[in-house]
Order: sequence, then structure tokens, then C-alpha cells
Amino acid sequence: MLEPGDRAGGRWLRELGARALVRRLLDGGPPLPGVSDKRWAGLCARAARADPGRDLDAAREAGMRFVCPGDAEWPAQLDDLGDARPTGLWVRGRAGLRLWALRSVALVGARACTEYGAHMAATLAAGLAERGWVVVSGGAYGVDGAAHRGALASGGATVAVLACGLDRPYPSGHARLIDRIAAQGLVVGELPPGDHPTPGRFIVRNRVIAALTRGTVVVEAAYRSGSLVTARAAQRLGRHTMGVPGPATSARSAGVHELLRGGAALVTDAAEVVELVGAIGELAPRRSGPVLPRDLLEPAARQVLAALPARGAPSAAEIARGARTAPDDAIARLYELRSLGYVERHGDGWKLTRQTMISVRADRDGC
Repeated sequence: MLEPGDRAGGRWLRELGARALVRRLLDGGPPLPGVSDKRWAGLCARAARADPGRDLDAAREAGMRFVCPGDAEWPAQLDDLGDARPTGLWVRGRAGLRLWALRSVALVGARACTEYGAHMAATLAAGLAERGWVVVSGGAYGVDGAAHRGALASGGATVAVLACGLDRPYPSGHARLIDRIAAQGLVVGELPPGDHPTPGRFIVRNRVIAALTRGTVVVEAAYRSGSLVTARAAQRLGRHTMGVPGPATSARSAGVHELLRGGAALVTDAAEVVELVGAIGELAPRRSGPVLPRDLLEPAARQVLAALPARGAPSAAEIARGARTAPDDAIARLYELRSLGYVERHGDGWKLTRQTMISVRADRDGC
């Protein structure tokens, strides 16, 4: 009877209870506080057409169940939505929604994503699934579909939150994918069997994705992307909000970059996501460049090596001045470096070997 996210209806449910609210709507008396006469008349007409028994029969026939607040399977974190909390969720799949939601991450982004966006979504989802996390998304084309497929391909768990009746999956081109998700994971939604999606329902649906999960990752999103609605809902709810950066010139990543400028965490792989949403001690590995042979030299030897110019063959005294050390110490270090193949002697002078010069140039070019 109530549209998803209807805060006035949610307040009535909290204050009156479901049975009393249904009686008021069916009686068609004076409107309850918070709505106009016109909207109240529309709600009463909708209540008169409602047939819960028919919906439940259709759901059972399609292998669905209805989960509402207070049920053992109800995810308590949805209560954070307050009066915008779903009145209940239709669920398709064998797994328990409450337990899966406790260790879940939302992966959302552009429908018209690039190959880079699809690759990052699938890779992140696979990495999260391999670490025992449930990947939640909206079942749409683009990033959503890539995230679901990445989790499924890794033998992991995934949940699709739809903005329509579960017996009418949208988009229709993802009907087989949604069937796979239902077989290996869960498909959930607020709308009863037979209901169709609308633009407004997609936007309102996103609050469920944000509330259901420990954090939301946006992979690609333009400035007006609906996935940013999910991210902002996650921020309001105190959930972790993350973004995967893209090319600075890409309009499809402009919304993500704005999100990052606003305080969202930058992530590039599943380990970095888990570091934020996981338990204490689940840290991502430290990032560093490759270890070069000269990195293993003692500091005094590295200092002398750094004092040798790319051209010419300075004397030991000149090298000592450049390394800020005594001539005797510089000579000792130069002979040590010669034995390791870093330098060679030319008369009274010293110079880098050809191999060392190539290595130094490559290192400088990579800086």
C-alpha cells in the first residue's frame, strides 16, 4: 500500500501499528497527519485495491518469502533508516539475509561503464568474495552486473537489490544473471510481485543498498549518477564510503572524484576495502616500489655511491667531499663497491660501471 521510502507512512506504522493503519486506510476517514487530502485519497484507493493474500500466493509460487521487521531474518541495520525503513522485503534465495548482510559491501557505479570500470568492479567483487565478503549491488547493466559476475565467478556470495517485483526482473537482459544470483545468492526488493520499476523507485531503492551493507564502493560515476545517491545515503548513515579513481579526463569518473574530494576513502583493491570495513587487524599490505640491489647496501656505501657523477672519473678526495666523509673512509667504500660491481677504477679516479649507470637512469626515469 505504501510506496518504498514513504516517511509519513513509516511514521504512521510506528505510531499506530500495521493493523490499525490498514483499518484507517480502508475506512477512508480524515487524512492522517503529514499528507494532503489528495494524497490521502490516493493511498486509500491503493489500499482498497491491495490483495496481500494474492501477493503471498504469487511469491510462494515464484520461490519467494516476505521478511519484515521483527522476523529472525530481518537485518537490524535497516532500522537505521528510521521512518524510511522498508515495511518489509521480498526475498528470493536460500541464504539467510540477516547473516549475509552482517558481512557485506555494496559495489555500485555507472550503467554505461568503460572497460576499465567493468574490470575494476569484477576484480574488486572477486577479491571481496574470496575474502568471505558478500557483494551487494543493484542488478543493473554496467558496474552492477560486473560486480555480481565477479562474485559469482569466484564462487562467492552476492545480493541483488531490485527496484521492482522479483518476478519481473529488470533489466530484462539480466534475467538469466538474476536467476544465477537467486540460485547462488539472494535477490531482494521492497515491491510485491508484479510491480514494475520507475525512475523514482530506483533512487529510493538505493537507500536499502546503503543501509544493508558495511560500506559502499563507487567504481565509476558521472556527476548525476544514481550510484552517488547510494554513496551519500551511506555517508548519512555513518557507513564507510569509498571510491575507485579513474582518469582525470573521464566524465564517467567525475562524480567519483568529487566524492573523494568530499572525504570518501580512495581504494584500488579488495584488501583496501576490507581494511576499512573489516575487523581490527585486517590491514591491506604496505605498498612500495621494487627493492633494488643498491637498496641493500649499508648507508655509508650508498652515500659514497650517490656521490659519483654520471660522467667523469673524480678522485677519491673529490668523492669524499661529495659524500661528506673522510678520504680514507671513501677509499674503503669505493673498493667495497668495486668488489660488488658498482664502480671501477680509472687511474687515480673512480667511475660508475656501465650496468650501474643503466640502473641509475632507469630508477630516475621511474621517479
